[in-house]
Amino acid sequence: MSTQIVAVLAVTVALAAFVQGSSGLGFALIVAPVAGILDPGLVPVFVLASMIPLNLYVAWRERSSLDLRGAGWITGARLAATPAGLAVLWLIPERRLGLFVGGATVLAAVASLTVPAFTPGRAAYVGAGAVTGLTETATGVGGPPLALVYQHRPPAELRSTVAACFLIGEVASLALLFATGKAEVTELGEAVALLPAIAAGAWLSRLVHHRLDARRMRLFVLVFALVSGLVLMLRA
Repeated sequence: MSTQIVAVLAVTVALAAFVQGSSGLGFALIVAPVAGILDPGLVPVFVLASMIPLNLYVAWRERSSLDLRGAGWITGARLAATPAGLAVLWLIPERRLGLFVGGATVLAAVASLTVPAFTPGRAAYVGAGAVTGLTETATGVGGPPLALVYQHRPPAELRSTVAACFLIGEVASLALLFATGKAEVTELGEAVALLPAIAAGAWLSRLVHHRLDARRMRLFVLVFALVSGLVLMLRA
């Protein structure tokens, strides 16, 4: 990658790590469309690998607020749906992946903006986990279904539970991608190189996560996702 692309990615992942560390969602919605525009080969491995240290940190930081029951149902469904996400990668030509990533991003953002408030139950947990398993494995974007489930819960519960579910799911998705030859170890190089940017964004989130206006941050993330997803679709 050129120096310019690395610089843009560093700024993007730092911003995304700050947003997700503060609000509980947004990393993939910000990074996936930008990475897809810069270099489609970065999706989904770069996005998945970059999120692992961030989610490990957030889940540990707010472990006392973790919803174990919801996380259990979501993770079970998410792991069961992971092979379906792999199948999407096999079926969609690489040149059309940008269109799929952009479309998934736009649909996820629209759903997050329009779904009314509700109290989640087992069906909601399982549905969110299944959709996340498919879309995150294929595109790196999996946050919106989980955000929908927890959007009316306390912010700390949202952040910790989403981070824990992501952490397990990302490891599973990467393991399956490597095992089936859809990813190579060399693809992890970009994520490793940008660890300082991820760490910087996560550290800054620690300073504000307890007093940030999560509603405004969520709106910013979703609007950004809509715009980026549309740009990616138009370029495909």
